[in-house]
Amino acid sequence: MTRNHPTLRRAASNADLYADPSPPRPLRHAASTLSRTHYRPLPDLRSRHSVGAAYANLIDVDESYPAPAPAQIPPPVPPKIRPDTPAQETTTAPAPAPAPAPAAAAWPPTLHPWIPRPQRAKPTPESYIKPFTDFMTANPTVFHAVDAVAKDLEKGGYKKLSERDNWELKAGGKYYVDRNGSSLIAFAVGDNYSAGSGAAIVAGHIDALTAKLKPISKLRTKAGYVQLGVAPYAGALSDTWWDRDLGLGGRVLVKEGSKVVSKLVKLDWAVARIPTLAPHFGAAANGPFNKETQMVPIVGLDNSGLGGSSTEDDASWNLTSVIGGEGTFASTQPERLVKAIAGELGITDYSSIVNWELELFDVQPATTGGLDREFIFAGRIDDKLCSWAAIQALLNSVPSLSTSSQLRIVALFDDEEVGSLLRQGAHGNFLPSVMERIVEDFAEGSKVKSLLNRTYANSFLVSSDVIHAVNPNFLNAYLENHSPRLNTGPAISADSNAHMTTDAVSTTILQRCVDRDIGSRKIDPQLQVFQIRNDSRSGGTVGPMLSAATGIRAVDCGIPQLSMHSIRATTGSLDPGLGVFTFQSFLENFEGVDEEFRT
Repeated sequence: MTRNHPTLRRAASNADLYADPSPPRPLRHAASTLSRTHYRPLPDLRSRHSVGAAYANLIDVDESYPAPAPAQIPPPVPPKIRPDTPAQETTTAPAPAPAPAPAAAAWPPTLHPWIPRPQRAKPTPESYIKPFTDFMTANPTVFHAVDAVAKDLEKGGYKKLSERDNWELKAGGKYYVDRNGSSLIAFAVGDNYSAGSGAAIVAGHIDALTAKLKPISKLRTKAGYVQLGVAPYAGALSDTWWDRDLGLGGRVLVKEGSKVVSKLVKLDWAVARIPTLAPHFGAAANGPFNKETQMVPIVGLDNSGLGGSSTEDDASWNLTSVIGGEGTFASTQPERLVKAIAGELGITDYSSIVNWELELFDVQPATTGGLDREFIFAGRIDDKLCSWAAIQALLNSVPSLSTSSQLRIVALFDDEEVGSLLRQGAHGNFLPSVMERIVEDFAEGSKVKSLLNRTYANSFLVSSDVIHAVNPNFLNAYLENHSPRLNTGPAISADSNAHMTTDAVSTTILQRCVDRDIGSRKIDPQLQVFQIRNDSRSGGTVGPMLSAATGIRAVDCGIPQLSMHSIRATTGSLDPGLGVFTFQSFLENFEGVDEEFRT
């Protein structure tokens, strides 16, 4: 489009053309009009927004985009504006002086009613790939993961609460509370919330299979190797743990003055390794293997006893170490490990280390893979995947709180992989306690117990745990038409023996929530379905125990993954984002969908 110097712009002499309440935008002349010396009679255009329509070669240009044309010598004479005289008259009015150049317009320019507003870009699942892989790499332990979630929530305006303190909540508020540093519940209160209203809840677990250090992890040196005493958490130390580069991390309790504080630590290089026996040794290399004696990680070398008389059974071997002093916690741990941990935390007095909870993890970063990078390969996908997606969905749903009269809750529990029976597990009172305190704070002297029961009855729970994606090499292990695929969407999990909470009503509620947002994203999640074969054993989730304890309606729905319980697993690169979309649709739409089921 040609854009000429602002001094060539002319003002119209027909004042009545400006009678329309919508003002015209500034006019610029096309270069081709500068040499015109005549015109044809044109129809009256008084109802138009712009006088530019009266001249075929006049260009209506936004004032905020002045682009001067090349200088012309001598300067051209602007064309004359047609007077309100009969067409047969040949007299013309003298040309007025050129209008002064306009001042720079503010940006963005004001949009007039006749200009279509640009549409917002639709959310894409691809935008969640890097944030998810970064989260997985940076937070290998349950303590790191909960801490990272808390920091994300605080950036999103969530306020931390303590179970020890009195709570002062308000409508429209956003809060979170953790238990043991390994479980967390975040909740947002709708602007129109009142006690007894329901809650949209997404609950899952944030722990993962691992190998934890034993209370006394220092072992005798064997054949010159320094080893570390570890114990499997859930199904860890399986065959997938052989020959992996293992880091070490967790939390350390440190005495600082009169206080004991918890600090996170992460040795994210290959600190340990569990070596296999070469197949040349025959049957001994084939297993089965003893996890106590044959899957002990090596962490260093110590050949100081080479050529001496010491053996494994040498009575001179003493548990007590000089480091930290006799009787200290540090003296029961490998000396070099204590020094490494202290170095990471800037601790100079080893005796100030009161205790720790450390675990092994695969140090290989989470990454995308496949010819078109359609996979994500990472450790601990079960179940930091659903946990991360649920938190992102909660953060995304904040703008719609202004019209909500319900609670939105995301609960991330520890210890699911070992039965959920501890206080930070789903079988404890963490979620019921939090919901009761919320209701109590808004009850205003009413009967809290009655309002709490009403809240449970008006609520709905999505039990989010990863689902087995179909494995192309073992199709016979899956039930036909119940085999979830990657990069498609979360799967609703059913079980005829009540290992899952899913039923017809709960399935329909979740589907209706997702359906309400069809077309609002670049790629819509498609809910799939999974059920185990009759001749296979089903796992469990936190759903049944939470639903049974509270009476809350529930459905089991999780994101598909391959290689569940392996030290390194696989999901689709779009699946974290599709999980976010699904959980966000539920959190935002449940209140409206629930009205369809009221009788």
